[in-house]
Amino acid sequence: MSRRTPEDRSLDELREEIQSIDREIVELIAQRTYVAETIAGVKEQKGLPTTDEDQEQAVMERAGENAEQFDVDSNLVKAIFRLLIELNKVEQRSSR
Repeated sequence: MSRRTPEDRSLDELREEIQSIDREIVELIAQRTYVAETIAGVKEQKGLPTTDEDQEQAVMERAGENAEQFDVDSNLVKAIFRLLIELNKVEQRSSR
């Protein structure tokens, strides 16, 4: 059986693939949020501040490197990660 190229697939098939990818993205965001909430609990127990600029910078650098590896616009990926970080910080502050 020969493999179909993306051009051979119907619009509906391609949209179904996007829907599946979107679900995976949301699942990964949920997993990331859970871990970030756990980190917030550890920070609170240890009396550490909500914000860790060095860690945020490391996350942004990794995001840019990963974007380049997958040939995705690094500014877009960094913007998404900046949003995720800011949302996690808001959640951490509100839970304290």
